[in-house]
Amino acid sequence: MASRLVDASAARETRVAVGIDVGGTFTDLAALHDDGRVATTKVLSVPDDRARGVLHALETAGLDGTRLAHIAHGTTVVTNLLLERRGARVVACATAGFTDLLELRRQERAALYDLSRHHVDPLVEHADVIGVDERITPDGVLTSLSPASIETVVEAVVARMPDTVAITLLHAYADASHEQRLAEALRAAIAERGASIDVITSHAVLPEIREYERMATTVAEAYARPAVRRYLAGLTTRLADAGFPAPRVMTSAGGTLSADDAAQHAASLALSGPAGGVTGAAAIARTLGVLRALTIDIGGTSADVGLIDDGEPLVERGGGVAGIPIALPRVLVDAVAAGGGSLAWLDEGGALRAGPASAGASPGPAAYGRGGVQATVTDAHVVLGTIAAGTWSGGVQISRERAEAAVAALATPLGVSVARAAEAIIATADATMARALRRVSVERGVDPRGLPLIAFGGGGPLHACGLADQLGMTQVIVPPHAGVLSAVGLALAPERREGLVSCVTLASQWQDADMATLLDHAARALAAGALHLVPRWSLRARYVGQGYELDVPVQPGDSVRAVAERFMARHAQRAGFTLERDVEFISARTTLSSAPWPVRFARNAERRADLPPDVDDGGVLDRTLRGAAVVRLPDATMQVRPGWTARALPMGGWMMERDR
Repeated sequence: MASRLVDASAARETRVAVGIDVGGTFTDLAALHDDGRVATTKVLSVPDDRARGVLHALETAGLDGTRLAHIAHGTTVVTNLLLERRGARVVACATAGFTDLLELRRQERAALYDLSRHHVDPLVEHADVIGVDERITPDGVLTSLSPASIETVVEAVVARMPDTVAITLLHAYADASHEQRLAEALRAAIAERGASIDVITSHAVLPEIREYERMATTVAEAYARPAVRRYLAGLTTRLADAGFPAPRVMTSAGGTLSADDAAQHAASLALSGPAGGVTGAAAIARTLGVLRALTIDIGGTSADVGLIDDGEPLVERGGGVAGIPIALPRVLVDAVAAGGGSLAWLDEGGALRAGPASAGASPGPAAYGRGGVQATVTDAHVVLGTIAAGTWSGGVQISRERAEAAVAALATPLGVSVARAAEAIIATADATMARALRRVSVERGVDPRGLPLIAFGGGGPLHACGLADQLGMTQVIVPPHAGVLSAVGLALAPERREGLVSCVTLASQWQDADMATLLDHAARALAAGALHLVPRWSLRARYVGQGYELDVPVQPGDSVRAVAERFMARHAQRAGFTLERDVEFISARTTLSSAPWPVRFARNAERRADLPPDVDDGGVLDRTLRGAAVVRLPDATMQVRPGWTARALPMGGWMMERDR
């Protein structure tokens, strides 16, 4: 405990918080100084050694490791493992009779009306799912886990010698005794053989109802943990050798964990990188007094869409990553393969497509002159002049001649001019991103027409007006440091721990004291050694008979009746109706957070002297631009389309509004 408090005190005495976002094309760094200055750096990523890209960014920024409060890191390690299926070999243990759970899923089709679509294969081979002769029901133990059953499972696991073991037994969220006994026996047997194999239990990963989601999430944790541990251990060592502190790692829910804690919560890192962007956008929104907004982060490889609600990123439970359900809290992000590096191509029917394949950092778009020859969205912008040729951040040299040659290879079979082909490439990418924006807004009952669009990433300000036109939106916010806003969000994100306790009970049968005791015990267990973190609680609640829940904020002093009424009000707001049924509480989540790192967005005149003469940071000059216009920002490009007007904001950045 003392060491944690000393560390927190030391952090307050240091001067700089650093965020590093490792993307598929660029690695972005933001250094938030305690005097309000924000310094940014952008370098090309190193796909085969991401840690080298991190170190390169720190060296390029010229930072002194002894003056850093922390380094917050967003990583795509877990996402890439799931996409590329390069994780650990897992053996899963499930209650006998339930070993087909991962294949059966919820017995729904991948697409209701497309019989050719199929779910992705489970992360565990069916032959590596071992049945356990035991059974716990909601009412208690039906079949005890005998020593003979334990021995049978241990022998089967040891014979397979996997990288990790995932244990998911029925109703372990309510009674974890069988999982605990089996895990202890497996760990002892593995240790006897001198092996090093993680044994992961579902009650430690997700102690909540729904067997399929609990098993899938536990398996995902087992699948990703070894690689995450290796990556973070290697990164920490290389940072220490260079004189820098160990990194904090952004979780999918928008907070950060120490590297040691993050290595034990691999599944919670599945959307580590995109969460930083929405966190940064939320800080911009609060500064401007905006409570609700859509966000779009267009990078080199993908476009990530999010929603800000009540000044904070919207956090949801569950969702899939690369087709794998991970039922943990995460910032709402809908990622589509429509970044600047997305490759343009013609399908078998001769139709133009953009993505999902990407040129990435190597070889990159053809315009970069690094070996790429196939046209990308970036090349299309270079052809049209919306991205200027010449030297850009990260040492990138952009050639218009190379871009035109790449786009011409598509224009010829299409029978159109190079400029027309470039326009079509951009329109194709815009259509993909507009669908993602509709998914996070219209499909959730949110009318995008009354919301601003916060556009960032290297390509966000380029596409923003076109996307807003498609959705009927009239206002676009281009934040300061737009091209590296994800790194800014990482740097200011709070330290955060989360814990979950199952509490399936009816509101009518729960006493106020019981609820208060549960919340207090959950916070105490989570706060060990972290007294500087502030607790917040929420209860998952539903009407009896419903198949989904809503999160309701709660405090230890609240009455059960008040919390139930709060749920009913939220249900009416979200669904438009209430039911004459009892309210049922499913689980209690405790979140411990530090205060966000202070940041003061302001005009940054000092940077102006270091920028090329054609670059504008949008916060130095008080001026208004009417479309059509193109503004080169320090780390992005902003396009003001005809019918739109842009004005520089006092905080830096720009506000674009559609002409009435």
